[in-house]
Amino acid sequence: MVSRFRTSIPSLIAALLAATTFAGGQTGIPQKKPVFGGACRLCPWGAMAEVVQAAMKPYGYDVQICYNCNAADAPRIVSEARTPPAYKPDPAVPEILAPRNVPGLGAIDFGAVAIQFLRNAYRGTGPYAKEKPRTNLRLIANIQDPSYVLVAAKAASGITDLSQIREKRWPVRILTAGIGSDAARILAHFGLSKQEIEASGGRIGSAAEDRENFDVAIGGGGGMTTAPEWRVWTEISQKFDLNFIGLPEDLLAELAREGEQDRGLIPAGLYRGIERPIPTVVRTGTAIYGRADMPDSFAYDVARAMDEQQQLLQWRHLNFSYNVHTVWSGYEVPLHPGAARYYKEKRYMK
Repeated sequence: MVSRFRTSIPSLIAALLAATTFAGGQTGIPQKKPVFGGACRLCPWGAMAEVVQAAMKPYGYDVQICYNCNAADAPRIVSEARTPPAYKPDPAVPEILAPRNVPGLGAIDFGAVAIQFLRNAYRGTGPYAKEKPRTNLRLIANIQDPSYVLVAAKAASGITDLSQIREKRWPVRILTAGIGSDAARILAHFGLSKQEIEASGGRIGSAAEDRENFDVAIGGGGGMTTAPEWRVWTEISQKFDLNFIGLPEDLLAELAREGEQDRGLIPAGLYRGIERPIPTVVRTGTAIYGRADMPDSFAYDVARAMDEQQQLLQWRHLNFSYNVHTVWSGYEVPLHPGAARYYKEKRYMK
């Protein structure tokens, strides 16, 4: 009797899992219920997930969203066709904006990720340097989503140039704000290091305390938004009077070269305190991507939906836009043949 009960446990578990999946409906591309790897609803990748979901509905697809297929794991999840990870509360985002995934989601079919993460995962560089290149990743559409390297000092600090920190040797508190910059490289250009700053009585940090008690902020930011990646700039620019600081020409050239970014301008008015265009380095691109084994017809449908329904982009809280000259470009990451067929038909690419 005991033996029979033990041998039935695996069957019972399988039956329960099947029932859960059945209750939610089987997912996958053949069922027209593909699973999209996204992030929280405030986050660029989660906002893009909801755009894709709405865009594909007129073509008969019921896109299911994974709201926690995020961070550096995002391209790993898509590349390996993993199922959604277990839910973990995010202290930075309330659950209503980082919801639990619906039960029974199958393997992730495609997703959204910042173009630099996609490039690094494909090449096996950056956060993926200790892993094999994920050469099965394919671009479907690269949607514009600009961000800027930003440097600012509290007006009360009197700092108008980062070179003043070393010259005056005062204790300085540095806030690393947002993502998308190389604060260590920027400080090193001025002969500063974390160790030297701390030895002189200063500090470098990104905690809640640092957002209140800082002299200089260095980081990346997009538009004025509540996205967790960038909202620190929205908060501090509203709360404090800031002097936004330009960086030297040779440093900008180095950041553009080493960080695989482009030269650009921070537009006047992007945040309170930016009263003139400021030269900087910029990056743009939230990529919709999948795997090489994705059916050509599905990749074609995604590319078509994002083009024909591109008006959806303008109604998000982020600065998404569709550019026919770049939507098909993923640098080293190959374009999926199905998507390429669509863009060639539209003459967006040759």
